[in-house]
Amino acid sequence: MAGRGAVDPAQVRAAVTGVQAWLRDETAAAPARAELASAVRGTARALAADAPGHSVEVRVPPFVAVQCIEGPRHTRGTPPNVVETDARTWLLLATGLLEFEAARDSGALTASGSRAGEVARWLPVVPL
Repeated sequence: MAGRGAVDPAQVRAAVTGVQAWLRDETAAAPARAELASAVRGTARALAADAPGHSVEVRVPPFVAVQCIEGPRHTRGTPPNVVETDARTWLLLATGLLEFEAARDSGALTASGSRAGEVARWLPVVPL
């Protein structure tokens, strides 16, 4: 990836393409940590670029946390609107292979705060 926060759509698509076999088949070999990190960071930063703002924080530990969606800026403590999930679930969401509501209903994703669900409007980031 270019500088921190910078998004190159071609690099993001390449990173996602590199992990798509694992996304489509959970029994496939898991990608290397660096490959997974690149796909997660790239898609999360692409979301933040597509939906700029500071009212919702999207967390995919241990790889990335980004703020997005226009609205009141959060400055201290725990943000009031948070979406948090694991790397595989995030990439399934970011590629359109999983719906936001299905991930939330299954418990694979937590969405707290009145604005957290607005992230769904901006998905998928890189459709497969």
